[in-house]
Amino acid sequence: MQIEERVVGDVVIVTVTGDIAQGRGNVGLGDKVRSLIQQGYKKLLLDLGGVSYVDSSGLGELVYVYASVKNKGGALKLVGVTKRINDLFTLTKLLTVFETYDTEASALAAFSAAV
Repeated sequence: MQIEERVVGDVVIVTVTGDIAQGRGNVGLGDKVRSLIQQGYKKLLLDLGGVSYVDSSGLGELVYVYASVKNKGGALKLVGVTKRINDLFTLTKLLTVFETYDTEASALAAFSAAV
């Protein structure tokens, strides 16, 4: 799994590429988010368009990231959710937890509207 970040206004866009799965390098997403929160960022957008596979430990990592951001008074949104990941979120009822958007622009606009 590769993680890249960039800042647009007061939102950090974290682009994840590869698999979010146990034994496949998912260690780091939670650390990255913790680091961003410590730097004062409260609005995070996870771009999952490059994620090909998520297993149960990966789902746990995503829930951990969501909880970490929420517990610090922040907001987390997802963009680029593939059909496969959307189906997984639907099956596990996590689609009701995560805010997902089709485009980066619509997700960024949602951060602005929430203020």
